[in-house]
Amino acid sequence: MKPDPHKKKLYRKVNTKARGVHHDFGGDFKHFRNQKDESRELIKGSMNGSKNRGLDYTPLYKFLLSKVGADWDSVYSEAVSRLDRPDPIFLLVADDQEEGQDYVRVGESSYFSGLFIDENGLLQLVEPELKAADLKPFCTCCTHTLNGIPFGSNS
Repeated sequence: MKPDPHKKKLYRKVNTKARGVHHDFGGDFKHFRNQKDESRELIKGSMNGSKNRGLDYTPLYKFLLSKVGADWDSVYSEAVSRLDRPDPIFLLVADDQEEGQDYVRVGESSYFSGLFIDENGLLQLVEPELKAADLKPFCTCCTHTLNGIPFGSNS
């Protein structure tokens, strides 16, 4: 599935040249290259990789949060038309409130409010009262954020 070229994408490539940014590349082939039962897939690699590295879906999550209260079918069709694949949508969005999570970790220290589809087909927050001021960071070395707002702040 390719995104609509006339609409702005809801994902972006991560800066892969920055120091300390690792995308889980390499390492697999070196453990298999000298085995006796080498196959074509082990030597050349398969044509269909199963991992997508270097993509950041923060614009998607912000888009979904901005659509709270909107009709789910229209939000979903808009999001899918601007994505490379629909899977990241369902990291935040659950089918009903019982399945939804109050907040979801999407990176090392980035969290977003969980969403669900209510009985009227509208997109809703699982825990509407949850604020960044209510959460405490797990370590002092990172800036933990909820929906882009640092933990503990009232913004």
